[in-house]
Amino acid sequence: MNYDIIVIGSGPGGYVAAIRAAQLGFNVGVVECAEPGGICLNWGCIPTKALLKSAAVFEYLHHASDYGIIAGEPKADFPAIIKRSRDVADQMSKGIQFLLKKNKVEHIKGFGKVKPGKIVEVTDEAGIKTDYTANHIIIATGARSRELPNLKQDGKKIIGYREAMTLPTQPASMVVVGSGAIGSEFAWFYHTIGTKVTLVEVLPNIVPVEDEEVSKALERSFKKSGMKVMTGVSVESVDTSGDGCKVAIKTKKGDETIDCAIVLSAVGVTTNIEGIGLEETGISAERGKVLVDDFYKTNIEGYYAIGDIVKGPALAHVASHEGIICVEKIAGKHVEPLDYGNIPGCTYTHPEIASVGMTEKAAREAGYEILVGKFPFTASGKATAAGAREGFIKVIFDAKYGEWLGAHFIGDNVTEMIAGVVVARKLETTGREIIEAVHPHPTMSEAIMEAVAQAYGECVHL
Repeated sequence: MNYDIIVIGSGPGGYVAAIRAAQLGFNVGVVECAEPGGICLNWGCIPTKALLKSAAVFEYLHHASDYGIIAGEPKADFPAIIKRSRDVADQMSKGIQFLLKKNKVEHIKGFGKVKPGKIVEVTDEAGIKTDYTANHIIIATGARSRELPNLKQDGKKIIGYREAMTLPTQPASMVVVGSGAIGSEFAWFYHTIGTKVTLVEVLPNIVPVEDEEVSKALERSFKKSGMKVMTGVSVESVDTSGDGCKVAIKTKKGDETIDCAIVLSAVGVTTNIEGIGLEETGISAERGKVLVDDFYKTNIEGYYAIGDIVKGPALAHVASHEGIICVEKIAGKHVEPLDYGNIPGCTYTHPEIASVGMTEKAAREAGYEILVGKFPFTASGKATAAGAREGFIKVIFDAKYGEWLGAHFIGDNVTEMIAGVVVARKLETTGREIIEAVHPHPTMSEAIMEAVAQAYGECVHL
């Protein structure tokens, strides 16, 4: 059973690589032991957005009177919210199956393991092993929830993101450990539908990879809504011997214990590279990441790796682009390495966060003389009309050449606005060109132009 290309894993890196390879004329097989679409589609990006949408609707209903609407007291139907999320994930997974079939990509169901000689050993549900050969093998096995030694997940009282999406009943209280995108999104979701949430972060700011002003703005928003946020503290242990959990937390002021029903561990992810044959095949890995070149070739000819298992941001859109670059290079097309400095990041809390490029602190530390512009949504007509005045647009430019170094948004729907900045940076657009480009009014997006104008001392509406 020989293929031109075999892809191990059908997440947003794997299935995109497989379909693009098929479009380029390759005979392709994709090995997957679970649902097509991987973690992102089935247990990550997509179903969490369905949960967050339900919470957003619930919050809207609570504020209906702000818009002149008379409505009864809303109530969250937790099982129905979970079911809707799972239905959305199932629908999208079927879509991926359709796309694979449409492009004549064969789904090889089972657990894939690489072997020397360009062989993939697939073990099916019955334990039967079958060898497949390919001229090129792309490993895209993704990642899973990371476990800390003092925060072992039992799937019931101490849970990861998978369990957080399928709890049978809504917990009365929850401690969320880790305030990255996953932790902050789940904290906002559960808090919004009525769970008493405490968000715990060991670093000084929540969403710590974001610009400091954005981090502080989200923390203020969370606290204003009634969520308890603790930064610069660490979870020492969790006692699950009783009915709930007793979370021992170390703070600068001393030790503290928080009682809760559930602890959600959201301290990052760890790569799925164990037991897939890397050592036997001689493929090099370091600190949990497979070592690859700019076009995702490993040190062994004919073997490639993309997505969460290689160096770079563990994001679905990154994995997809890596997969495309990888197979187009195999096909002999002219491709350029991915610019990891121009990768957008989004957090779907309320308010939302979107960013790309350098933070203000990073730009200053890199030695740039910078221009910083900031436009608050309180000054936006569209935001005011929509009742979404929270947040701001922040932009950072190199003062000497006008290079757009970074952009950091917090506010309503800003995840839909950041792509324009990514494209502008790709095209090396300067600040002056943004100011001179006519933006539609009234829109949330015109705040980008206003922020750029503010950086250059030309903002009319501030």
